[in-house]
Amino acid sequence: MPAETHVEQGPLDRAAILDLVRERLAEILEVEPATINEGDSFADDLDADSLALIELVEAIEEELAERSTGFRIDDEDLEDLKTVRDAVDYVHGRVGG
Repeated sequence: MPAETHVEQGPLDRAAILDLVRERLAEILEVEPATINEGDSFADDLDADSLALIELVEAIEEELAERSTGFRIDDEDLEDLKTVRDAVDYVHGRVGG
């Protein structure tokens, strides 16, 4: 059985969304996923600039497009996403099962 779970089409639980956000953010910031905590501030703790956040949003939208048709993170909502937890809660609120 493959370790990758993103191919299954079931509803995403909060833990799966956290893993997704953590993995994509780690790729963008070139850090280990384990160093990213749910309470981390994008700007203060992770030194993620606005370009990194846009890349994260695009990666999440691409990943979730298969599960939730037309999933988008609205530009005006992006301003409210200050921490990893904010991003996870936002995505979970839109697609969580």
